[in-house]
Amino acid sequence: MHTNSLSTGEKQILEKLLEEVKTNTDYFMGYPVSKDFNYTELMPFMEYPMNNLGDPFVPSTYAVGSREIEKEVVQFFAELFRAEPHDWWGYVTNGGSEGNLYGLYLARELHPKGMVYYSEATHYSVQKNLHLLNMSNIVISTQDNGEIDYEDLENTIRMNRHMPVIIMANIGTTMTEARDDISKIKLILKKLAIKHYYIHADGALSGSYSALIEPRPAFDFVDGADSIAISGHKFIGSPMPCGVVIAKKSNRDRIARSVAYIGSMDTTISGSRNGHSPLFLWYTIKKLGIAGLKERAKHCLETASYAEQKLKEIGIPAWRNANAITVNFPEPDLKIRQKWQLAAEGGWSHIICMPNITKIQIDELIQEIISSKVATPTL
Repeated sequence: MHTNSLSTGEKQILEKLLEEVKTNTDYFMGYPVSKDFNYTELMPFMEYPMNNLGDPFVPSTYAVGSREIEKEVVQFFAELFRAEPHDWWGYVTNGGSEGNLYGLYLARELHPKGMVYYSEATHYSVQKNLHLLNMSNIVISTQDNGEIDYEDLENTIRMNRHMPVIIMANIGTTMTEARDDISKIKLILKKLAIKHYYIHADGALSGSYSALIEPRPAFDFVDGADSIAISGHKFIGSPMPCGVVIAKKSNRDRIARSVAYIGSMDTTISGSRNGHSPLFLWYTIKKLGIAGLKERAKHCLETASYAEQKLKEIGIPAWRNANAITVNFPEPDLKIRQKWQLAAEGGWSHIICMPNITKIQIDELIQEIISSKVATPTL
Protein backbone atom coordinates (compact mmCIF):
# COMPACT_ATOMS: atom_id res chain seq x y z
CA MET A 1 0.00 0.00 0.00
CA HIS A 2 1.35 3.45 -0.98
CA THR A 3 1.45 5.83 2.01
CA ASN A 4 2.43 9.08 0.18
CA SER A 5 5.35 9.46 2.57
CA LEU A 6 8.84 8.03 2.97
CA SER A 7 9.44 5.11 5.31
CA THR A 8 11.77 5.49 8.30
CA GLY A 9 14.48 3.62 6.38
CA GLU A 10 14.13 5.89 3.36
CA LYS A 11 14.31 9.00 5.54
CA GLN A 12 17.49 7.59 7.10
CA ILE A 13 19.00 7.17 3.62
CA LEU A 14 18.45 10.89 2.96
CA GLU A 15 19.79 11.89 6.40
CA LYS A 16 22.91 9.79 5.83
CA LEU A 17 23.45 11.31 2.38
CA LEU A 18 23.03 14.84 3.76
CA GLU A 19 25.59 14.13 6.48
CA GLU A 20 28.06 12.77 3.90
CA VAL A 21 27.58 15.80 1.64
CA LYS A 22 28.11 18.20 4.57
CA THR A 23 31.32 16.43 5.68
CA ASN A 24 32.72 16.13 2.16
CA THR A 25 31.98 19.81 1.53
CA ASP A 26 34.09 20.81 4.55
CA TYR A 27 37.14 19.00 3.12
CA PHE A 28 37.06 20.04 -0.49
CA MET A 29 40.12 21.75 -1.93
CA GLY A 30 41.11 20.07 -5.15
CA TYR A 31 38.23 20.98 -7.45
CA PRO A 32 37.13 24.42 -8.68
CA VAL A 33 33.74 24.73 -7.02
CA SER A 34 32.59 27.62 -4.80
CA LYS A 35 30.46 26.64 -1.84
CA ASP A 36 30.21 29.89 0.11
CA PHE A 37 26.73 30.75 -1.12
CA ASN A 38 23.40 31.22 0.61
CA TYR A 39 20.42 31.12 -1.71
CA THR A 40 17.70 30.82 0.96
CA GLU A 41 15.80 33.75 -0.60
CA LEU A 42 15.50 31.78 -3.84
CA MET A 43 14.10 28.59 -2.27
CA PRO A 44 10.42 29.44 -3.05
CA PHE A 45 11.29 29.13 -6.76
CA MET A 46 12.19 25.46 -6.23
CA GLU A 47 8.47 24.71 -6.05
CA TYR A 48 8.01 25.48 -9.74
CA PRO A 49 9.07 23.70 -12.98
CA MET A 50 11.15 26.55 -14.35
CA ASN A 51 12.28 25.87 -17.89
CA ASN A 52 13.94 28.43 -20.18
CA LEU A 53 13.51 26.35 -23.30
CA GLY A 54 14.67 27.77 -26.61
CA ASP A 55 16.40 31.10 -27.15
CA PRO A 56 16.36 33.39 -24.07
CA PHE A 57 15.94 36.44 -26.33
CA VAL A 58 12.89 35.06 -28.17
CA PRO A 59 9.61 34.67 -26.22
CA SER A 60 8.15 31.17 -25.91
CA THR A 61 4.65 29.84 -25.34
CA TYR A 62 6.11 28.11 -22.24
CA ALA A 63 5.99 30.91 -19.68
CA VAL A 64 7.18 29.29 -16.42
CA GLY A 65 10.81 30.39 -16.52
CA SER A 66 13.37 33.12 -15.82
CA ARG A 67 14.10 34.49 -19.32
CA GLU A 68 14.33 38.15 -18.28
CA ILE A 69 16.76 37.28 -15.49
CA GLU A 70 18.77 35.07 -17.89
CA LYS A 71 19.06 37.94 -20.39
CA GLU A 72 20.47 40.17 -17.64
CA VAL A 73 23.06 37.51 -16.72
CA VAL A 74 24.11 37.15 -20.38
CA GLN A 75 24.35 40.94 -20.80
CA PHE A 76 26.48 41.22 -17.65
CA PHE A 77 29.06 38.76 -19.01
CA ALA A 78 28.92 40.15 -22.57
CA GLU A 79 29.87 43.57 -21.17
CA LEU A 80 32.44 42.10 -18.78
CA PHE A 81 34.08 40.30 -21.73
CA ARG A 82 34.01 43.48 -23.87
CA ALA A 83 31.77 42.16 -26.64
CA GLU A 84 30.70 44.60 -29.40
CA PRO A 85 27.71 46.51 -27.97
CA HIS A 86 25.20 45.33 -30.60
CA ASP A 87 26.80 42.06 -31.64
CA TRP A 88 26.50 39.66 -28.72
CA TRP A 89 24.25 36.79 -27.76
CA GLY A 90 24.39 33.95 -25.28
CA TYR A 91 22.57 31.73 -22.83
CA VAL A 92 22.95 30.02 -19.46
CA THR A 93 24.24 26.48 -20.09
CA ASN A 94 24.53 23.29 -18.03
CA GLY A 95 28.25 23.99 -17.58
CA GLY A 96 31.56 24.75 -19.31
CA SER A 97 31.50 21.61 -21.47
CA GLU A 98 28.21 22.65 -23.10
CA GLY A 99 29.59 26.17 -23.65
CA ASN A 100 32.64 24.69 -25.39
CA LEU A 101 30.42 22.42 -27.49
CA TYR A 102 28.43 25.47 -28.56
CA GLY A 103 31.56 27.45 -29.51
CA LEU A 104 32.88 24.55 -31.58
CA TYR A 105 29.45 24.01 -33.17
CA LEU A 106 29.33 27.66 -34.28
CA ALA A 107 32.91 27.41 -35.59
CA ARG A 108 32.06 24.26 -37.59
CA GLU A 109 28.97 25.87 -39.15
CA LEU A 110 31.03 28.92 -40.17
CA HIS A 111 34.07 26.88 -41.33
CA PRO A 112 32.91 23.32 -42.26
CA LYS A 113 36.39 22.47 -43.57
CA GLY A 114 38.25 23.99 -40.62
CA MET A 115 41.00 22.35 -38.56
CA VAL A 116 40.73 22.61 -34.76
CA TYR A 117 43.93 23.29 -32.76
CA TYR A 118 44.04 22.80 -29.00
CA SER A 119 46.78 22.10 -26.48
CA GLU A 120 47.47 18.81 -24.73
CA ALA A 121 46.44 20.45 -21.43
CA THR A 122 42.88 21.02 -22.70
CA HIS A 123 39.97 19.63 -20.64
CA TYR A 124 39.02 16.05 -21.53
CA SER A 125 35.49 17.12 -22.59
CA VAL A 126 36.86 18.96 -25.65
CA GLN A 127 37.99 15.74 -27.34
CA LYS A 128 34.52 14.32 -26.72
CA ASN A 129 32.95 17.45 -28.24
CA LEU A 130 35.20 17.22 -31.31
CA HIS A 131 34.21 13.58 -31.73
CA LEU A 132 30.50 14.44 -31.44
CA LEU A 133 30.87 17.22 -34.02
CA ASN A 134 33.14 15.10 -36.24
CA MET A 135 35.73 17.91 -36.56
CA SER A 136 39.31 17.44 -37.78
CA ASN A 137 41.75 18.38 -35.05
CA ILE A 138 45.42 18.52 -34.07
CA VAL A 139 46.80 18.54 -30.54
CA ILE A 140 49.52 21.14 -29.86
CA SER A 141 52.21 20.64 -27.24
CA THR A 142 52.33 22.74 -24.07
CA GLN A 143 55.01 24.67 -22.26
CA ASP A 144 56.07 23.51 -18.79
CA ASN A 145 53.48 25.74 -17.12
CA GLY A 146 50.60 24.23 -19.14
CA GLU A 147 50.26 27.14 -21.61
CA ILE A 148 50.07 26.32 -25.32
CA ASP A 149 53.42 26.20 -27.15
CA TYR A 150 53.06 29.13 -29.60
CA GLU A 151 55.99 27.99 -31.74
CA ASP A 152 54.47 24.52 -32.21
CA LEU A 153 51.09 26.16 -32.94
CA GLU A 154 52.61 28.43 -35.59
CA ASN A 155 54.54 25.61 -37.27
CA THR A 156 51.51 23.30 -37.30
CA ILE A 157 49.17 25.94 -38.73
CA ARG A 158 51.79 26.75 -41.38
CA MET A 159 51.70 23.11 -42.53
CA ASN A 160 47.90 23.34 -42.90
CA ARG A 161 47.62 26.89 -44.22
CA HIS A 162 45.07 25.88 -46.88
CA MET A 163 42.49 25.12 -44.15
CA PRO A 164 40.46 27.55 -42.01
CA VAL A 165 41.82 27.70 -38.45
CA ILE A 166 39.67 26.97 -35.39
CA ILE A 167 41.38 27.61 -32.06
CA MET A 168 40.22 26.20 -28.72
CA ALA A 169 42.11 28.44 -26.28
CA ASN A 170 42.38 27.55 -22.59
CA ILE A 171 41.73 30.33 -20.12
CA GLY A 172 42.80 28.29 -17.12
CA THR A 173 43.82 24.69 -17.84
CA THR A 174 42.44 21.89 -15.64
CA MET A 175 45.61 21.06 -13.72
CA THR A 176 47.80 24.21 -13.67
CA GLU A 177 45.31 26.97 -14.59
CA ALA A 178 47.53 28.16 -17.44
CA ARG A 179 46.02 30.76 -19.77
CA ASP A 180 46.63 30.73 -23.53
CA ASP A 181 47.25 34.29 -24.75
CA ILE A 182 44.69 35.10 -27.46
CA SER A 183 46.52 38.25 -28.59
CA LYS A 184 49.65 36.12 -29.28
CA ILE A 185 47.51 33.61 -31.20
CA LYS A 186 46.01 36.45 -33.27
CA LEU A 187 49.54 37.66 -34.16
CA ILE A 188 50.40 34.16 -35.42
CA LEU A 189 47.28 34.12 -37.62
CA LYS A 190 48.17 37.57 -38.99
CA LYS A 191 51.79 36.54 -39.64
CA LEU A 192 50.62 33.47 -41.58
CA ALA A 193 47.99 35.54 -43.46
CA ILE A 194 45.15 33.28 -42.27
CA LYS A 195 41.92 34.96 -43.36
CA HIS A 196 39.36 32.37 -42.21
CA TYR A 197 39.52 31.55 -38.53
CA TYR A 198 37.51 31.22 -35.32
CA ILE A 199 38.79 31.50 -31.74
CA HIS A 200 36.83 30.03 -28.85
CA ALA A 201 37.96 30.69 -25.26
CA ASP A 202 37.36 27.96 -22.69
CA GLY A 203 37.25 30.11 -19.56
CA ALA A 204 35.49 27.53 -17.36
CA LEU A 205 37.46 28.39 -14.21
CA SER A 206 39.54 31.44 -15.01
CA GLY A 207 37.36 33.34 -17.46
CA SER A 208 34.83 34.59 -14.93
CA TYR A 209 37.44 36.36 -12.79
CA SER A 210 40.19 37.12 -15.36
CA ALA A 211 38.26 40.23 -16.38
CA LEU A 212 38.45 41.47 -12.77
CA ILE A 213 42.23 41.39 -12.23
CA GLU A 214 45.24 43.48 -13.23
CA PRO A 215 47.09 42.91 -15.47
CA ARG A 216 44.09 41.64 -17.41
CA PRO A 217 44.93 38.44 -19.34
CA ALA A 218 44.32 38.53 -23.12
CA PHE A 219 41.24 36.35 -23.45
CA ASP A 220 38.12 38.30 -24.40
CA PHE A 221 36.36 39.73 -27.48
CA VAL A 222 38.62 42.79 -27.74
CA ASP A 223 41.64 40.44 -27.67
CA GLY A 224 40.18 38.37 -30.52
CA ALA A 225 37.81 35.76 -29.11
CA ASP A 226 34.72 34.87 -31.17
CA SER A 227 33.01 33.08 -28.28
CA ILE A 228 33.69 32.52 -24.57
CA ALA A 229 32.38 29.82 -22.23
CA ILE A 230 32.54 29.94 -18.43
CA SER A 231 31.25 27.79 -15.58
CA GLY A 232 28.80 29.36 -13.15
CA HIS A 233 29.31 26.91 -10.28
CA LYS A 234 33.04 27.62 -10.08
CA PHE A 235 34.00 31.22 -9.20
CA ILE A 236 30.43 32.48 -8.68
CA GLY A 237 28.88 29.42 -7.01
CA SER A 238 25.65 27.51 -7.59
CA PRO A 239 23.97 24.46 -6.03
CA MET A 240 23.92 22.81 -9.47
CA PRO A 241 26.43 22.86 -12.33
CA CYS A 242 25.79 25.68 -14.79
CA GLY A 243 27.63 28.07 -17.08
CA VAL A 244 27.31 30.88 -19.58
CA VAL A 245 28.33 31.02 -23.23
CA ILE A 246 28.71 34.36 -25.03
CA ALA A 247 29.04 34.50 -28.83
CA LYS A 248 28.77 37.07 -31.60
CA LYS A 249 25.10 37.52 -32.52
CA SER A 250 26.03 37.80 -36.21
CA ASN A 251 27.51 34.27 -36.02
CA ARG A 252 24.57 32.86 -34.06
CA ASP A 253 22.15 34.25 -36.69
CA ARG A 254 23.80 32.00 -39.28
CA ILE A 255 22.55 28.86 -37.48
CA ALA A 256 19.20 29.94 -35.96
CA ARG A 257 16.09 27.94 -36.86
CA SER A 258 12.51 28.79 -35.94
CA VAL A 259 10.52 26.12 -34.08
CA ALA A 260 6.73 26.48 -34.25
CA TYR A 261 6.04 24.01 -31.41
CA ILE A 262 7.65 26.18 -28.69
CA GLY A 263 7.16 29.49 -30.50
CA SER A 264 10.88 30.25 -30.14
CA MET A 265 14.19 29.87 -31.96
CA ASP A 266 16.31 26.71 -31.84
CA THR A 267 19.68 28.31 -31.12
CA THR A 268 20.84 26.44 -28.00
CA ILE A 269 22.30 22.94 -27.54
CA SER A 270 19.67 21.55 -25.15
CA GLY A 271 15.97 22.15 -25.82
CA SER A 272 14.71 22.30 -22.24
CA ARG A 273 17.05 24.40 -20.14
CA ASN A 274 17.27 24.85 -16.37
CA GLY A 275 15.30 27.96 -15.41
CA HIS A 276 16.69 27.98 -11.87
CA SER A 277 20.40 28.37 -12.76
CA PRO A 278 20.08 31.96 -14.06
CA LEU A 279 18.49 32.95 -10.73
CA PHE A 280 21.55 31.84 -8.75
CA LEU A 281 23.99 33.65 -11.04
CA TRP A 282 21.84 36.79 -11.16
CA TYR A 283 21.47 36.81 -7.36
CA THR A 284 25.25 36.74 -6.76
CA ILE A 285 26.00 39.28 -9.51
CA LYS A 286 23.42 41.71 -8.09
CA LYS A 287 24.45 41.12 -4.47
CA LEU A 288 28.19 41.58 -5.05
CA GLY A 289 28.35 43.87 -8.08
CA ILE A 290 31.63 44.40 -9.94
CA ALA A 291 33.33 45.77 -6.80
CA GLY A 292 32.32 42.71 -4.74
CA LEU A 293 33.39 40.29 -7.47
CA LYS A 294 36.78 42.04 -7.71
CA GLU A 295 37.14 41.66 -3.93
CA ARG A 296 36.24 37.98 -4.28
CA ALA A 297 38.96 37.49 -6.92
CA LYS A 298 41.49 39.36 -4.76
CA HIS A 299 40.67 37.13 -1.78
CA CYS A 300 41.23 33.97 -3.89
CA LEU A 301 44.60 35.25 -5.15
CA GLU A 302 45.71 36.17 -1.62
CA THR A 303 44.79 32.69 -0.33
CA ALA A 304 46.67 31.08 -3.24
CA SER A 305 49.75 33.19 -2.50
CA TYR A 306 49.54 32.15 1.17
CA ALA A 307 49.21 28.44 0.28
CA GLU A 308 52.19 28.58 -2.12
CA GLN A 309 54.34 30.34 0.49
CA LYS A 310 53.37 27.92 3.31
CA LEU A 311 54.13 24.85 1.19
CA LYS A 312 57.52 26.30 0.21
CA GLU A 313 58.29 27.00 3.88
CA ILE A 314 58.10 23.25 4.62
CA GLY A 315 60.33 22.42 1.67
CA ILE A 316 57.67 21.54 -0.90
CA PRO A 317 58.37 22.91 -4.43
CA ALA A 318 54.97 24.54 -4.89
CA TRP A 319 54.31 26.91 -7.79
CA ARG A 320 51.50 28.66 -9.61
CA ASN A 321 50.99 30.58 -12.81
CA ALA A 322 50.89 34.39 -12.67
CA ASN A 323 47.62 35.65 -11.17
CA ALA A 324 46.24 32.12 -10.81
CA ILE A 325 44.36 30.64 -7.85
CA THR A 326 45.65 27.09 -8.48
CA VAL A 327 48.69 26.02 -6.44
CA ASN A 328 50.61 23.03 -7.84
CA PHE A 329 52.77 20.72 -5.70
CA PRO A 330 54.01 17.09 -5.74
CA GLU A 331 51.13 14.80 -4.81
CA PRO A 332 50.90 14.08 -1.06
CA ASP A 333 49.93 10.73 0.55
CA LEU A 334 46.81 9.03 -0.76
CA LYS A 335 45.10 9.46 2.64
CA ILE A 336 45.55 13.25 2.42
CA ARG A 337 44.42 13.34 -1.22
CA GLN A 338 41.28 11.41 -0.37
CA LYS A 339 40.40 13.53 2.67
CA TRP A 340 40.83 16.88 0.89
CA GLN A 341 39.64 15.54 -2.50
CA LEU A 342 42.84 16.58 -4.27
CA ALA A 343 43.06 15.65 -7.94
CA ALA A 344 46.38 14.17 -9.09
CA GLU A 345 48.01 13.78 -12.49
CA GLY A 346 51.56 12.81 -13.43
CA GLY A 347 52.74 12.91 -9.80
CA TRP A 348 51.33 16.42 -9.17
CA SER A 349 48.34 17.63 -7.17
CA HIS A 350 46.84 21.06 -6.75
CA ILE A 351 44.83 23.18 -4.35
CA ILE A 352 42.32 25.46 -6.07
CA CYS A 353 41.80 28.45 -3.80
CA MET A 354 38.13 29.12 -4.40
CA PRO A 355 36.42 31.93 -2.43
CA ASN A 356 35.43 29.56 0.38
CA ILE A 357 38.98 28.26 1.03
CA THR A 358 40.43 29.75 4.21
CA LYS A 359 43.96 30.13 5.57
CA ILE A 360 42.87 27.95 8.51
CA GLN A 361 42.12 25.09 6.08
CA ILE A 362 45.49 25.64 4.37
CA ASP A 363 47.24 25.47 7.77
CA GLU A 364 45.40 22.23 8.60
CA LEU A 365 46.46 20.66 5.31
CA ILE A 366 50.07 21.78 5.85
CA GLN A 367 50.08 20.17 9.32
CA GLU A 368 48.81 16.89 7.86
CA ILE A 369 51.52 16.94 5.19
CA ILE A 370 54.18 17.56 7.88
CA SER A 371 52.79 14.69 10.01
CA SER A 372 52.75 12.33 7.04
CA LYS A 373 56.40 13.15 6.29
CA VAL A 374 57.38 12.41 9.91
CA ALA A 375 55.42 9.15 9.80
CA THR A 376 57.19 8.06 6.61
CA PRO A 377 60.96 8.43 7.15
CA THR A 378 63.04 8.39 3.97
CA LEU A 379 65.47 5.48 3.51
